[in-house]
Amino acid sequence: MKISYQKTIASILAMLVLGCTAKKEEEPSETTQEEPLSIIFMIGDGMGIPQVSSAYYFGEGTPNFSRFTHIGLHKTSDKSSKITDSAAGATAFSTGQKTYKRAIGVSVDSIPQETILEQLQKEGYQTGLISLTSITHATPASFYAHVKDRDMHEEIAAQLVKSKVDFFAGGGKKFFNQRKDGKDLFQYLVDENYHLDTLQLSNPVLDRPNAYVLAEDGVPSKIEGRGDFLKDATEMALDHFDQKGKPFFLMVEGSYIDWGGHAEDADMMVTEVLDFDKTLGTVLDYVKEHPNTLLVVTADHETGGVSIGKYYEVDESTGNKMEVADKVAVYFNSNQHSGELIPVFAEGKGAENFQGIYENNEIYHKFLQSLNQNKQ
Repeated sequence: MKISYQKTIASILAMLVLGCTAKKEEEPSETTQEEPLSIIFMIGDGMGIPQVSSAYYFGEGTPNFSRFTHIGLHKTSDKSSKITDSAAGATAFSTGQKTYKRAIGVSVDSIPQETILEQLQKEGYQTGLISLTSITHATPASFYAHVKDRDMHEEIAAQLVKSKVDFFAGGGKKFFNQRKDGKDLFQYLVDENYHLDTLQLSNPVLDRPNAYVLAEDGVPSKIEGRGDFLKDATEMALDHFDQKGKPFFLMVEGSYIDWGGHAEDADMMVTEVLDFDKTLGTVLDYVKEHPNTLLVVTADHETGGVSIGKYYEVDESTGNKMEVADKVAVYFNSNQHSGELIPVFAEGKGAENFQGIYENNEIYHKFLQSLNQNKQ
């Protein structure tokens, strides 16, 4: 009986120990679930379904767009026009309100509206902006500035240096140090403890905000020799945010897809889409390794009325056109924006919220929905 009693006591103690261990093992997953959700928002300016399609015909291998399982469409019209511009389009994304064409971060009656970047800053988020154009251009500006017209670049730059954005990279030097008011906003950034580089993407400084303004206006296009600026700047921002260990909101703009459409330049458009897709692969890898991250990829509008159609060769002796069965060509309907529905690709936590067909300003509200779901 004594041996049996001791065995019983030993069994009970073992069960208690195992129970405590199991409870301790569950605790990390509960902590991970409550970690704030980070957001990466990639905007391929001017990128409609035909532009995305070009990656499948002109790229090597399977495009990274194929890695998404949650896909939707958004409607782009703004309050003043059926055919939007980048300012109204990006403001709809950033504030959740449709507004008039050319508006930056303001309502239809020109009243400043808090952006998602500004909201998340108040919650302790790190914030970042990357663009191939001037960092004061319509798309990036719509996340930190509030002006009645997109061409107010000097006012937009003045708001950027006071915005406390942790990491930004792009062009636009002339709006910082060649201003009509004579101010040197680069000196202001230095005084505000920014690590500033106007020559290259140098290593970020961990305990300071980082600013890279690397061209007088926009950085070069891909066919002009830009290299891997978009991918490198994006990787740099993500690494920097990781080292600081806080949640973040990062907007990345592939700007020159739009410019290729305006120029009716198929080579420019295709190379910019492929560069965007290359950067997209890096970000998707990041999301896979950091499951508490939401990635959303879309465009503000389509540019060029692009279609992918039959490729023809002309017989010089007869002038007859002959279809080449294993090739396609890019065709432009115009050099302006179109009213096409725009694809939305989402991956990571909350991605399921971005399926369906909805207005462009709903993307903001879907961000909030995903953030709130993560807190529950």
